[in-house]
Amino acid sequence: MPKTAEGGSEDQLIKEGDIAGDYLERLLDILDYDGDIDLDVEAGRAIVSIDGGADLAKLVGEKGSGLESLQELTRLAVQQASGNRSRLMLDIAGWRQTRRDELTEIGTRTAEEVLESGESARLRPMTPFERKVVHDAVAAVKGVSSESEGEEPRRQVVVFRDK
Repeated sequence: MPKTAEGGSEDQLIKEGDIAGDYLERLLDILDYDGDIDLDVEAGRAIVSIDGGADLAKLVGEKGSGLESLQELTRLAVQQASGNRSRLMLDIAGWRQTRRDELTEIGTRTAEEVLESGESARLRPMTPFERKVVHDAVAAVKGVSSESEGEEPRRQVVVFRDK
């Protein structure tokens, strides 16, 4: 079986996506929400997306809080069914991709400001997903670096000029 970058097999990740898709399909049926579920494997993790119905924004919640909670519940459902801890990523109504684009802009802009001013910048607390996107954006700007500081849920990205 081919291994992914994170060491899980492609077949195992497809199975995780199928389990998650079934779980989410049942949830949508219970809620009487319309949505199309798409399964993919990317960067060593199963990716499950729900698109379509107007009600889906209710599942995303304020600042993605509902999405994060539903992702954790889905991971637990996969773990219970498969016996394996899941790193599955869930997106609903394209929210995570839109958020990724916003965070990339924030990271790039902050890195350029730090490069110009020489002053470090501390961003507001973020989820692990958000911090990773910002770190990736900062890493693309030469002359600056970033690190996370603090404890969850107040963990923040700090951007600083390289020495």
